[in-house]
Amino acid sequence: MQCNDAARALLPEAQPGCRLADVVPAWLATAHQAMRLPGPRAAQGPDASLSGVIEARRFEAHPSVRDDGTVAWWLVDDTDHQLAREALHMEQERTAFLATASSTLLSSLNLGRCMDVTAQMAAESLADAALAIAPARGYRLPVVTCLRGGTPTSSQEAVDPDAVPGLGEALRGFPPVPSRWIDPATAPAWMIPEGFGPIGAIVITPLPGHGVPAGALVLLRKEGSAAFTKEEEIFARLFAARSGAAMSAARLYAEQTAITEVLMRELLPPALHQISGVDFAGSYRPSADHERIGGDFYDVHPATMEGEPSLVTLGDVCGKGLEAAVLTGKIRNTLHALLPLASDHQRMLTLLNTALLSSHHTRFATLVLASAARQGNEVHVRLTSAGHPSPLIVRADGTVEEADTRGTLVGALPDVRARTTTITLAPGESCVLYTDGITEAKGGPLGDTYFGEARLMRALAGCAGMPAEGIVEHVQMLAAQWLGNRRHDDMAVVAISAPRTHHLSAVNGHTRGRYTA
Repeated sequence: MQCNDAARALLPEAQPGCRLADVVPAWLATAHQAMRLPGPRAAQGPDASLSGVIEARRFEAHPSVRDDGTVAWWLVDDTDHQLAREALHMEQERTAFLATASSTLLSSLNLGRCMDVTAQMAAESLADAALAIAPARGYRLPVVTCLRGGTPTSSQEAVDPDAVPGLGEALRGFPPVPSRWIDPATAPAWMIPEGFGPIGAIVITPLPGHGVPAGALVLLRKEGSAAFTKEEEIFARLFAARSGAAMSAARLYAEQTAITEVLMRELLPPALHQISGVDFAGSYRPSADHERIGGDFYDVHPATMEGEPSLVTLGDVCGKGLEAAVLTGKIRNTLHALLPLASDHQRMLTLLNTALLSSHHTRFATLVLASAARQGNEVHVRLTSAGHPSPLIVRADGTVEEADTRGTLVGALPDVRARTTTITLAPGESCVLYTDGITEAKGGPLGDTYFGEARLMRALAGCAGMPAEGIVEHVQMLAAQWLGNRRHDDMAVVAISAPRTHHLSAVNGHTRGRYTA
């Protein structure tokens, strides 16, 4: 063989006349032998670019067949390019992993699910085992542990996080302690998964949340495994940032959901039933199927003393959706505070009007008040309407009457004036309060006709003798059929009914029940 000075510097044993196979690596000797074989493939050279390692550096080998049939090999140092390609490939893999992690974590707003995904993905790609730890609940730490290739398991650990170096600080959001500063032997038993064996390296990094720490991520490697590099610790923090954001969002969502449920219970119309011998029933349908609350409302406030009237309120706030529901809640709370004045409808309306005018809301409302008390078999009802559709009375013979009460809006003018009327319901008769969402429901065969008061009165005429619950369900059903799938306003209906009386009489020595109206 022959070689130049650069080749001799790379291959110190190369001397003129030596066999190539004795001084070059096996990968280059094998390629040279293939070039010397007879046939067309040898003349064409190697099928692919040839490369290998010489003295810890990577070279590309390029053959050149000379005129005398010998082969000259040109070695090009490709170490830096190879390192760059490997770094680029690793960065691409890490970027893809972080993108997948973000997508998977943010696909769920369940805190437990986010912790499971965090521990499992970390165990599969960053360590031999991983623990996702949430901030303490009382005296217990919520922990999710996962081994590589395993499934996450949850536990509640009654431990002091400050007893573990770096854990207490991570849970409080402080920067992570470098892995080399943590002695794996100090890891407590609860942190080591069953069957894992001795720990060789440990990383503890915070899970940063939205303004407050979301928890901590613990990565474990078995004894004998490579220690965590600085680059791996940095990458773990990048993953932890995504996990912490998802866990924080899940926790915030859970808190908001709990708050919403509490507030919703206060804003939803109550379930009605018989109170002091008077039957009450109500039904509410919001303007949008995906909403549970809106601008229509009703309440029944039982009397504090037996024999006193119960107060029924039904109203309609201008607008719909959440903003209207907020004002609805304010009106209901104000009316509840004014219950000691329930015997004076006019005064209640005046005080409510003053409260609405002094608030930042610019909306107004219509309202009807009804004080209902049973006297014997009859129910006496005092009705006061403030800008609201007049209640309808369904008599036992099917006659439908309009209550003689009118008034001005609440929350629109400095003074609110309303006329109060009193009606008497015989057994089986009802008084129906409703919002204009019923009469203004636009539909019918052509889709452009209001349901209207006249159609409502004809429908109620067929409800003579029905119980209160049946009346409100029938009215809502007819309005819904009239609407079809068209848009509509909030719709609320309340029925106040005098129950049919039940007498006992003896016939042929047997006791039988008899209803009378």
